[in-house]
Amino acid sequence: MGRPCSFHALLLGAALAEKGCAMKVLRAINGLDGLAEAGLVPRADVARLAPVETAFRIRVTGAMQQAMAAPDDPVARQFVPDVAELTIRDEELADPIGDDAYAPVKGLTHRYPDRVILHVTKTCEVYCRFCFRREAVGEEGALSDEAILAALDYIAVNPAIREVILTGGDPLVLSARRIKGLMDRLCAIPHVDMVRIHTRIPVVAPEKVSAELVSALRGRVVVWVVVHTNHAQEMTEAAEAALARLVDAGIPLLSQSVLLRGVNDSVPALEALFRRLMGCRVKPYYLHHCDLAKGTSHFRTTIAEGQALMAGLRGRVSGTLLPSYVIDIPGGFGKVPLVRDHAEPLGDGAWRITDWRGGVHLYQDPER
Repeated sequence: MGRPCSFHALLLGAALAEKGCAMKVLRAINGLDGLAEAGLVPRADVARLAPVETAFRIRVTGAMQQAMAAPDDPVARQFVPDVAELTIRDEELADPIGDDAYAPVKGLTHRYPDRVILHVTKTCEVYCRFCFRREAVGEEGALSDEAILAALDYIAVNPAIREVILTGGDPLVLSARRIKGLMDRLCAIPHVDMVRIHTRIPVVAPEKVSAELVSALRGRVVVWVVVHTNHAQEMTEAAEAALARLVDAGIPLLSQSVLLRGVNDSVPALEALFRRLMGCRVKPYYLHHCDLAKGTSHFRTTIAEGQALMAGLRGRVSGTLLPSYVIDIPGGFGKVPLVRDHAEPLGDGAWRITDWRGGVHLYQDPER
């Protein structure tokens, strides 16, 4: 995956405003032809990459185009397609974390007693090449009003549910009006006291974090925003400003990252990311072991490598900067920290993983 040597100059020139050096917001790119026109892939590689586009959607926002500084850099690897995605391994799954196995109604996942996931849309502003929902995102737009009402009815009659997690897709692609309407309905359910929103928007499309959107997130319930970002290079000045708008409005921020080979699989890369996040008043929350999504084996590290990275961070950074290194057990058995209580090495890359209920599962690291 390479690009012409004029790549950076092309992007910089396109991003300069007519007056001074103010930066424009570049238009998002959808598809290989757009990537080739922007110099993000060589025109000669389009035919070779066409099967990747057929299998998995492509979209790169202007902010992430501007964040790319070199061919195959940590930002480009996350968003620009690669023929390695056509390698599908036997252990890879269409639904690696088991969303569908715990769906009582359309668009809702109820895996734990006290919380549910509400998939309010299948649309994203970017389509990450490692996404664990990559075969579902983009297929549909927002969840229908009828499905939203059915999900809210389910939440309302289950008083054990205290927390609603909005995800997708990316929930913040919805208009501020739609988000406010959903928040108002959730605030009207007495036993719901927390809403958690998982989003990439503040980083990949920071211009969308408007005053109207920030206002829509405020209500009776406590709202936490979990920002998805994987490398310090993504944290542009515009992203920092968007995060500040949320924090200054009293909305606490956490971060969620994925451990990705060739992107952030080093102690210096993770340290730089976590320090940058804390500088923006974002608490590092989760570092995910890369899920078994189809066509993502080139991104996965081994569990032992991830544990070694976490060990390398201890002592270099304070506990406030350290996220939990976790794995979503394939099949929908939940998320557990990759520590001795939950992850026992068996040798030759095999692990015994114990879920939150005490169930035991075998996990095999990919061969290298």
